[in-house]
Amino acid sequence: MTAEDTAPIREEERFDEDRVAAYLHEHLPDVVGGAEIEFRQFPGGKANLTYLARAGDTELVLRRPPLGETAPGAHDMHREHTVLSVLHRAYPEAPRAYLYCEDPSVMGKPFFVMERRTGHVIREEWPDDLPDTPGWRRELAGSVVDALADLHLVDYEELGLADLGRPDGFVARQVRGWTDRWRRAMTEDVPAMETLADRLADDVPEPQAAVLLHNDYKLDNVMVDADATVVAVFDWDMATLGDPLVDLGTAVAYWAGPGDVLYPLFGDQGHTLAPDMPASEVVERYAERTGFTVEHIAYYRAFAMFRIAVIVQQLHARWRRGETSDDRFAPLGAMVPPIAEVALDLG
Repeated sequence: MTAEDTAPIREEERFDEDRVAAYLHEHLPDVVGGAEIEFRQFPGGKANLTYLARAGDTELVLRRPPLGETAPGAHDMHREHTVLSVLHRAYPEAPRAYLYCEDPSVMGKPFFVMERRTGHVIREEWPDDLPDTPGWRRELAGSVVDALADLHLVDYEELGLADLGRPDGFVARQVRGWTDRWRRAMTEDVPAMETLADRLADDVPEPQAAVLLHNDYKLDNVMVDADATVVAVFDWDMATLGDPLVDLGTAVAYWAGPGDVLYPLFGDQGHTLAPDMPASEVVERYAERTGFTVEHIAYYRAFAMFRIAVIVQQLHARWRRGETSDDRFAPLGAMVPPIAEVALDLG
């Protein structure tokens, strides 16, 4: 994130700045000192709300859940803080978290504070400061894949994260959980989503290992620099322990090229590295770096697309309920049926 990534805080997403500043001064005196704290917003994300807190020369990032009701287990700031408070020791791409506040009276909902990393998050527009050549983009694609592989090689037990999740039966529980989220967020019947949910529940592969999962790994959750290096990985609120192919399936599902159903999310409205490194090569590179088998990647890709369809619907439902004025969410509901149909075709 650079200074240009921030904006004045959207009116409906404001909070009591004096109260939050006082809380930071009380609980992080060695970090913020006695300087006055200024707040701005990082407006690019579509789920959790992320703010900049600037105290003199010190810049911190505050993250909290979105407005309105959230699905059970989603937007878990305590989980994100738990992971980031230790993961930076073994995984340099993880920003360090300093503080978690569970008291919703301070900021409206629980939040945590982490260090700020600088670089570029690629969303709707390709950053002007980054090279835009096939060779450079291919190098970046390799870095993004390698960062995921390296995460899965972290010894999470050594970091004290063995209680973060229950790997046994993880995927089956995930399918049930995301099916429940779908039914909570749906605003109209989509038969393909129901068929897909049933198929995923019936065909869960046997897991090959348990790793620390990011659980939402995609291009706009990483920060990169001009050397085609991943300098940070963000959005750890769904991190857990489970089958590594869950993360790989997510990465491949979002690795959309022209003609893919998800291309409008990361193609003509944003950017994708698919033209520079096809999804098949992503899978091969990951397998070579980790040693994991990728035999059932089609299942995990279909599951990832199911999850994406649910997330898209949740965002659209927030807009329909008037919980956000962000008009980017208005057309998202129409994307759900075609995503489900393509996922069903994966087998």
